[in-house]
Amino acid sequence: MSGDHARLPVAIVGGLHADARRAAVEEILRTVPGSVALHHDLTSAIDRAVHRTVRDAGGLLGSGDAPLVNDCACCALREDLVPELLRLAHEGGHRLAVVELWDSVEPQAIASVIAAAGEPLALTGVATAIDPALVLPCLANGDDLVDVGLAAAPTDQRTVADTFARQLEYPTVIALAEDGCPGEPDETADDGDRALLARLTPGARAVPVGDGALGAALLSGFDVAAAAARQHPACALLPQECDEHGVSTLVWRRERPFHSQRLYAALEDLACAAARSRGRFWLADRPDTLLSWDAAGGALCVESVGPWLAALPEAAWEMVPAKRRVAASLDWHPEHGDRCQYLTFISAGLDGDALVTLLDSCLLTDDEYAAGRGGWKELPHAFDNLLDPVA
Repeated sequence: MSGDHARLPVAIVGGLHADARRAAVEEILRTVPGSVALHHDLTSAIDRAVHRTVRDAGGLLGSGDAPLVNDCACCALREDLVPELLRLAHEGGHRLAVVELWDSVEPQAIASVIAAAGEPLALTGVATAIDPALVLPCLANGDDLVDVGLAAAPTDQRTVADTFARQLEYPTVIALAEDGCPGEPDETADDGDRALLARLTPGARAVPVGDGALGAALLSGFDVAAAAARQHPACALLPQECDEHGVSTLVWRRERPFHSQRLYAALEDLACAAARSRGRFWLADRPDTLLSWDAAGGALCVESVGPWLAALPEAAWEMVPAKRRVAASLDWHPEHGDRCQYLTFISAGLDGDALVTLLDSCLLTDDEYAAGRGGWKELPHAFDNLLDPVA
Protein backbone atom coordinates (compact mmCIF):
# COMPACT_ATOMS: atom_id res chain seq x y z
CA MET A 1 0.00 0.00 0.00
CA SER A 2 1.14 3.56 -0.50
CA GLY A 3 0.05 7.15 -0.13
CA ASP A 4 -2.43 8.38 2.46
CA HIS A 5 -3.75 4.89 3.18
CA ALA A 6 -0.37 3.22 3.87
CA ARG A 7 -0.36 1.35 7.18
CA LEU A 8 2.78 2.00 9.21
CA PRO A 9 3.75 -0.44 11.96
CA VAL A 10 5.28 1.44 14.91
CA ALA A 11 7.46 0.02 17.70
CA ILE A 12 8.74 1.76 20.82
CA VAL A 13 12.20 1.15 22.29
CA GLY A 14 12.98 2.96 25.54
CA GLY A 15 15.12 2.70 28.64
CA LEU A 16 17.51 4.59 30.88
CA HIS A 17 20.45 2.53 29.61
CA ALA A 18 21.21 4.66 26.56
CA ASP A 19 23.95 2.45 25.11
CA ALA A 20 21.77 -0.66 25.36
CA ARG A 21 18.87 1.24 23.79
CA ARG A 22 20.95 2.48 20.88
CA ALA A 23 22.37 -1.01 20.29
CA ALA A 24 18.83 -2.42 20.18
CA VAL A 25 17.66 0.21 17.69
CA GLU A 26 20.70 -0.28 15.47
CA GLU A 27 19.99 -4.01 15.36
CA ILE A 28 16.39 -3.41 14.30
CA LEU A 29 17.44 -1.02 11.54
CA ARG A 30 20.00 -3.54 10.34
CA THR A 31 17.72 -6.60 10.37
CA VAL A 32 14.33 -5.17 9.34
CA PRO A 33 14.57 -3.88 5.75
CA GLY A 34 12.77 -0.58 5.23
CA SER A 35 12.81 0.35 8.92
CA VAL A 36 13.46 3.88 10.18
CA ALA A 37 14.13 5.25 13.68
CA LEU A 38 12.64 8.47 15.04
CA HIS A 39 14.29 10.00 18.10
CA HIS A 40 13.56 13.16 20.10
CA ASP A 41 16.57 14.31 22.12
CA LEU A 42 15.32 16.12 25.22
CA THR A 43 18.78 17.24 26.35
CA SER A 44 18.50 20.23 24.02
CA ALA A 45 15.36 21.41 25.82
CA ILE A 46 17.52 23.82 27.77
CA ASP A 47 17.65 25.80 24.51
CA ARG A 48 13.83 25.87 24.37
CA ALA A 49 13.58 23.13 21.77
CA VAL A 50 13.55 19.36 21.39
CA HIS A 51 15.82 18.03 18.64
CA ARG A 52 14.33 15.40 16.31
CA THR A 53 16.25 13.00 14.08
CA VAL A 54 15.10 10.36 11.59
CA ARG A 55 17.56 7.72 10.42
CA ASP A 56 17.77 4.33 8.78
CA ALA A 57 20.51 1.72 8.59
CA GLY A 58 22.43 3.96 6.21
CA GLY A 59 22.47 7.02 8.44
CA LEU A 60 20.62 10.29 9.00
CA LEU A 61 17.59 10.95 6.80
CA GLY A 62 16.48 14.25 8.33
CA SER A 63 16.36 16.39 11.45
CA GLY A 64 14.49 19.31 12.97
CA ASP A 65 13.46 21.03 16.17
CA ALA A 66 10.15 21.03 18.03
CA PRO A 67 9.49 24.02 20.33
CA LEU A 68 8.81 23.41 24.01
CA VAL A 69 5.18 23.14 25.08
CA ASN A 70 4.43 24.67 28.51
CA ASP A 71 8.14 24.38 29.38
CA CYS A 72 7.74 20.60 29.11
CA ALA A 73 10.11 18.71 26.82
CA CYS A 74 8.03 15.53 27.04
CA CYS A 75 4.92 17.51 26.00
CA ALA A 76 6.83 18.77 22.96
CA LEU A 77 7.76 15.19 22.11
CA ARG A 78 4.11 14.09 22.23
CA GLU A 79 2.96 17.05 20.12
CA ASP A 80 5.60 16.41 17.45
CA LEU A 81 5.60 12.60 17.41
CA VAL A 82 2.32 11.75 15.69
CA PRO A 83 2.69 14.31 12.84
CA GLU A 84 6.16 12.93 12.12
CA LEU A 85 4.91 9.34 12.14
CA LEU A 86 2.04 10.31 9.83
CA ARG A 87 4.52 11.96 7.49
CA LEU A 88 6.53 8.75 7.35
CA ALA A 89 3.38 6.75 6.72
CA HIS A 90 2.33 9.01 3.86
CA GLU A 91 5.82 8.75 2.34
CA GLY A 92 5.28 5.02 2.03
CA GLY A 93 7.97 2.38 1.67
CA HIS A 94 8.68 1.95 5.39
CA ARG A 95 8.16 -1.48 6.90
CA LEU A 96 8.60 -0.32 10.50
CA ALA A 97 9.04 2.97 12.35
CA VAL A 98 11.00 2.64 15.58
CA VAL A 99 10.35 5.36 18.17
CA GLU A 100 13.54 5.50 20.22
CA LEU A 101 12.62 7.23 23.46
CA TRP A 102 14.92 9.56 25.35
CA ASP A 103 16.40 8.21 28.60
CA SER A 104 13.71 9.07 31.18
CA VAL A 105 10.63 8.99 28.93
CA GLU A 106 8.27 6.20 30.02
CA PRO A 107 6.80 4.00 27.29
CA GLN A 108 3.23 3.87 28.63
CA ALA A 109 2.46 7.53 27.90
CA ILE A 110 3.92 7.35 24.39
CA ALA A 111 2.17 4.06 23.61
CA SER A 112 -1.15 5.67 24.52
CA VAL A 113 -0.47 8.64 22.22
CA ILE A 114 0.37 6.41 19.25
CA ALA A 115 -2.57 4.06 19.86
CA ALA A 116 -4.98 7.01 20.11
CA ALA A 117 -3.83 8.30 16.72
CA GLY A 118 -5.34 5.29 14.98
CA GLU A 119 -4.88 4.48 11.30
CA PRO A 120 -2.59 4.50 9.46
CA LEU A 121 -0.37 4.05 12.54
CA ALA A 122 -0.37 0.60 14.17
CA LEU A 123 1.53 0.05 17.42
CA THR A 124 3.05 -3.43 17.10
CA GLY A 125 5.56 -3.65 19.95
CA VAL A 126 7.06 -1.99 23.03
CA ALA A 127 10.50 -2.84 24.39
CA THR A 128 12.80 -1.56 27.10
CA ALA A 129 16.49 -2.10 26.40
CA ILE A 130 18.69 -2.79 29.40
CA ASP A 131 22.11 -3.90 30.50
CA PRO A 132 21.34 -6.58 33.15
CA ALA A 133 24.41 -5.61 35.19
CA LEU A 134 22.94 -2.14 35.72
CA VAL A 135 19.47 -3.19 36.89
CA LEU A 136 20.23 -3.20 40.61
CA PRO A 137 22.23 0.09 40.55
CA CYS A 138 19.32 1.80 38.79
CA LEU A 139 16.73 0.38 41.17
CA ALA A 140 18.80 1.52 44.13
CA ASN A 141 19.26 5.04 42.75
CA GLY A 142 16.94 7.37 44.66
CA ASP A 143 18.27 10.53 42.99
CA ASP A 144 15.70 12.90 41.54
CA LEU A 145 15.77 13.04 37.74
CA VAL A 146 16.16 16.80 37.90
CA ASP A 147 19.41 16.41 39.89
CA VAL A 148 20.99 14.08 37.31
CA GLY A 149 19.91 16.06 34.23
CA LEU A 150 17.18 13.67 33.14
CA ALA A 151 14.01 15.60 34.04
CA ALA A 152 11.47 16.03 31.25
CA ALA A 153 9.99 19.20 32.75
CA PRO A 154 10.82 21.69 35.54
CA THR A 155 8.06 20.11 37.63
CA ASP A 156 9.29 16.53 37.09
CA GLN A 157 9.43 14.94 40.55
CA ARG A 158 10.31 11.40 39.52
CA THR A 159 13.40 9.56 40.68
CA VAL A 160 15.81 7.39 38.71
CA ALA A 161 14.60 4.25 40.51
CA ASP A 162 10.84 4.64 40.12
CA THR A 163 11.21 5.72 36.46
CA PHE A 164 13.37 2.69 35.69
CA ALA A 165 10.94 0.35 37.46
CA ARG A 166 8.02 1.54 35.32
CA GLN A 167 10.13 1.28 32.17
CA LEU A 168 10.77 -2.37 33.04
CA GLU A 169 7.25 -3.36 34.03
CA TYR A 170 5.20 -1.95 31.14
CA PRO A 171 6.59 -3.53 27.92
CA THR A 172 6.13 -7.06 26.61
CA VAL A 173 9.74 -7.25 25.36
CA ILE A 174 12.97 -6.71 27.30
CA ALA A 175 15.96 -6.23 24.99
CA LEU A 176 19.04 -7.56 26.78
CA ALA A 177 22.46 -6.10 26.03
CA GLU A 178 24.13 -9.02 27.80
CA ASP A 179 27.71 -8.08 26.96
CA GLY A 180 27.55 -4.80 28.83
CA CYS A 181 27.68 -1.32 27.38
CA PRO A 182 30.48 0.94 26.20
CA GLY A 183 31.82 2.98 29.08
CA GLU A 184 31.03 0.24 31.60
CA PRO A 185 33.62 -2.43 30.70
CA ASP A 186 33.88 -3.82 34.22
CA GLU A 187 30.14 -4.38 34.70
CA THR A 188 29.14 -7.97 34.05
CA ALA A 189 25.76 -9.46 34.87
CA ASP A 190 25.69 -12.48 37.18
CA ASP A 191 22.95 -14.98 37.99
CA GLY A 192 21.61 -12.71 40.72
CA ASP A 193 21.21 -9.82 38.28
CA ARG A 194 19.32 -12.03 35.83
CA ALA A 195 17.13 -13.47 38.59
CA LEU A 196 16.24 -9.96 39.77
CA LEU A 197 15.33 -8.93 36.23
CA ALA A 198 13.16 -12.01 35.73
CA ARG A 199 11.28 -11.27 38.96
CA LEU A 200 10.65 -7.67 37.89
CA THR A 201 9.37 -8.57 34.41
CA PRO A 202 7.19 -11.69 34.82
CA GLY A 203 5.03 -10.94 31.76
CA ALA A 204 7.76 -9.90 29.32
CA ARG A 205 9.78 -11.83 26.76
CA ALA A 206 13.55 -11.42 27.08
CA VAL A 207 15.26 -11.01 23.69
CA PRO A 208 19.06 -10.74 23.57
CA VAL A 209 20.44 -7.87 21.50
CA GLY A 210 22.64 -9.40 18.82
CA ASP A 211 20.55 -12.47 18.05
CA GLY A 212 18.67 -10.75 15.23
CA ALA A 213 15.25 -11.59 16.71
CA LEU A 214 14.35 -8.23 18.19
CA GLY A 215 12.75 -6.77 15.06
CA ALA A 216 10.40 -9.73 14.63
CA ALA A 217 9.46 -9.58 18.33
CA LEU A 218 8.41 -5.94 17.92
CA LEU A 219 6.23 -6.69 14.90
CA SER A 220 4.10 -9.29 16.67
CA GLY A 221 1.48 -6.88 18.09
CA PHE A 222 0.81 -4.89 21.25
CA ASP A 223 -2.42 -4.47 23.24
CA VAL A 224 -2.45 -1.06 24.93
CA ALA A 225 -5.54 -1.84 27.04
CA ALA A 226 -4.03 -5.10 28.32
CA ALA A 227 -0.75 -3.34 29.11
CA ALA A 228 -2.58 -0.66 31.09
CA ALA A 229 -4.44 -3.36 33.02
CA ARG A 230 -1.13 -5.01 33.93
CA GLN A 231 -0.05 -1.74 35.49
CA HIS A 232 -3.27 -0.92 37.36
CA PRO A 233 -2.93 -1.77 41.06
CA ALA A 234 -6.31 -3.52 41.12
CA CYS A 235 -5.26 -6.16 38.59
CA ALA A 236 -1.50 -5.73 38.13
CA LEU A 237 0.53 -8.72 37.05
CA LEU A 238 2.66 -9.18 40.17
CA PRO A 239 5.46 -11.75 40.57
CA GLN A 240 5.01 -14.99 42.47
CA GLU A 241 6.90 -15.88 45.63
CA CYS A 242 10.36 -17.17 44.78
CA ASP A 243 13.94 -17.45 46.06
CA GLU A 244 16.57 -17.85 43.36
CA HIS A 245 20.28 -16.97 43.21
CA GLY A 246 19.98 -14.90 46.37
CA VAL A 247 17.06 -12.84 45.03
CA SER A 248 13.83 -13.24 46.99
CA THR A 249 10.26 -12.31 46.18
CA LEU A 250 7.91 -12.03 49.13
CA VAL A 251 4.17 -11.98 48.43
CA TRP A 252 2.26 -10.69 51.45
CA ARG A 253 -1.53 -11.09 51.42
CA ARG A 254 -3.94 -10.42 54.27
CA GLU A 255 -7.66 -9.68 54.61
CA ARG A 256 -8.04 -7.26 57.50
CA PRO A 257 -7.21 -3.54 57.09
CA PHE A 258 -4.20 -1.58 58.23
CA HIS A 259 -4.19 0.68 61.27
CA SER A 260 -3.25 3.99 59.63
CA GLN A 261 -1.02 5.31 62.41
CA ARG A 262 1.01 2.12 62.80
CA LEU A 263 1.46 1.74 59.05
CA TYR A 264 2.47 5.38 58.66
CA ALA A 265 5.12 4.97 61.37
CA ALA A 266 6.55 1.96 59.50
CA LEU A 267 6.62 3.49 56.00
CA GLU A 268 10.30 4.38 55.95
CA ASP A 269 11.40 0.89 57.03
CA LEU A 270 9.02 -0.75 54.57
CA ALA A 271 10.10 1.46 51.66
CA CYS A 272 13.74 0.57 52.25
CA ALA A 273 13.16 -3.13 52.89
CA ALA A 274 13.44 -4.15 49.21
CA ALA A 275 14.82 -2.94 45.92
CA ARG A 276 11.28 -2.92 44.54
CA SER A 277 7.86 -3.26 46.14
CA ARG A 278 4.38 -2.66 44.76
CA GLY A 279 0.77 -3.67 45.16
CA ARG A 280 -2.53 -2.56 46.65
CA PHE A 281 -3.80 -2.10 50.20
CA TRP A 282 -6.57 -0.66 52.36
CA LEU A 283 -6.81 1.37 55.53
CA ALA A 284 -9.40 0.90 58.27
CA ASP A 285 -10.29 4.60 58.32
CA ARG A 286 -10.66 4.68 54.50
CA PRO A 287 -12.39 1.34 53.83
CA ASP A 288 -13.80 2.27 50.43
CA THR A 289 -10.55 3.60 48.92
CA LEU A 290 -8.23 1.37 46.88
CA LEU A 291 -4.67 2.49 47.60
CA SER A 292 -1.61 1.75 45.49
CA TRP A 293 1.86 1.02 46.85
CA ASP A 294 4.84 1.79 44.60
CA ALA A 295 8.39 1.86 45.99
CA ALA A 296 11.86 1.77 44.46
CA GLY A 297 15.22 3.14 45.52
CA GLY A 298 13.94 3.82 49.04
CA ALA A 299 11.26 6.22 47.77
CA LEU A 300 7.60 5.31 48.26
CA CYS A 301 4.53 6.61 46.45
CA VAL A 302 1.13 5.95 48.02
CA GLU A 303 -1.90 7.05 46.01
CA SER A 304 -5.66 6.63 45.87
CA VAL A 305 -6.73 4.97 42.63
CA GLY A 306 -10.47 5.18 43.21
CA PRO A 307 -12.97 2.94 45.02
CA TRP A 308 -12.83 -0.79 45.55
CA LEU A 309 -15.41 -2.65 43.45
CA ALA A 310 -17.18 -3.64 46.66
CA ALA A 311 -17.74 0.06 47.37
CA LEU A 312 -19.54 0.60 44.05
CA PRO A 313 -23.21 -0.08 43.30
CA GLU A 314 -23.56 -3.14 41.07
CA ALA A 315 -24.98 -0.97 38.29
CA ALA A 316 -21.58 0.75 38.01
CA TRP A 317 -19.63 -2.47 37.56
CA GLU A 318 -20.27 -2.54 33.81
CA MET A 319 -18.18 0.63 33.55
CA VAL A 320 -15.18 -1.18 35.07
CA PRO A 321 -12.76 -3.04 32.72
CA ALA A 322 -13.44 -6.76 32.51
CA LYS A 323 -9.92 -7.65 33.60
CA ARG A 324 -10.47 -5.83 36.88
CA ARG A 325 -13.80 -7.58 37.50
CA VAL A 326 -12.18 -10.95 36.86
CA ALA A 327 -9.24 -10.15 39.16
CA ALA A 328 -11.64 -9.11 41.92
CA SER A 329 -13.76 -12.24 41.58
CA LEU A 330 -10.78 -14.54 42.09
CA ASP A 331 -10.31 -13.47 45.72
CA TRP A 332 -13.73 -12.12 46.64
CA HIS A 333 -14.23 -12.06 50.41
CA PRO A 334 -17.77 -12.61 51.75
CA GLU A 335 -17.49 -9.56 54.01
CA HIS A 336 -14.85 -7.30 52.45
CA GLY A 337 -15.37 -8.06 48.76
CA ASP A 338 -12.22 -7.23 46.79
CA ARG A 339 -10.66 -5.21 49.63
CA CYS A 340 -7.36 -6.81 50.57
CA GLN A 341 -3.69 -6.35 51.32
CA TYR A 342 -1.60 -7.55 48.38
CA LEU A 343 2.01 -6.37 48.42
CA THR A 344 5.11 -7.84 46.79
CA PHE A 345 8.73 -7.17 47.79
CA ILE A 346 11.69 -8.09 45.55
CA SER A 347 15.33 -7.83 46.59
CA ALA A 348 18.62 -9.56 47.04
CA GLY A 349 19.18 -10.44 50.70
CA LEU A 350 15.55 -9.83 51.65
CA ASP A 351 14.78 -10.45 55.34
CA GLY A 352 11.37 -11.97 54.74
CA ASP A 353 10.61 -12.96 58.33
CA ALA A 354 11.30 -9.48 59.70
CA LEU A 355 9.30 -7.92 56.89
CA VAL A 356 6.26 -10.12 57.53
CA THR A 357 6.46 -9.37 61.25
CA LEU A 358 6.54 -5.63 60.59
CA LEU A 359 3.66 -5.73 58.10
CA ASP A 360 1.51 -7.88 60.38
CA SER A 361 2.10 -5.49 63.27
CA CYS A 362 0.49 -2.72 61.22
CA LEU A 363 -2.83 -4.55 60.84
CA LEU A 364 -5.77 -4.03 63.17
CA THR A 365 -5.58 -6.09 66.33
CA ASP A 366 -8.39 -8.52 67.14
CA ASP A 367 -10.06 -5.98 69.43
CA GLU A 368 -9.73 -3.16 66.90
CA TYR A 369 -11.08 -5.34 64.12
CA ALA A 370 -14.03 -6.46 66.23
CA ALA A 371 -15.10 -2.81 66.69
CA GLY A 372 -16.28 -2.79 63.07
CA ARG A 373 -16.48 0.16 60.71
CA GLY A 374 -18.00 2.41 63.31
CA GLY A 375 -14.98 1.93 65.54
CA TRP A 376 -12.53 2.13 62.64
CA LYS A 377 -13.68 5.66 61.83
CA GLU A 378 -12.47 6.78 65.26
CA LEU A 379 -8.89 5.63 64.58
CA PRO A 380 -6.20 8.26 63.79
CA HIS A 381 -6.23 9.47 60.17
CA ALA A 382 -2.47 9.42 59.65
CA PHE A 383 -2.52 9.47 55.83
CA ASP A 384 -4.55 12.65 55.32
CA ASN A 385 -1.52 14.74 54.32
CA LEU A 386 -0.44 12.14 51.74
CA LEU A 387 -3.80 11.36 50.20
CA ASP A 388 -5.90 14.51 50.46
CA PRO A 389 -5.01 17.37 48.10
CA VAL A 390 -4.19 20.67 49.71
CA ALA A 391 -6.86 23.28 48.98
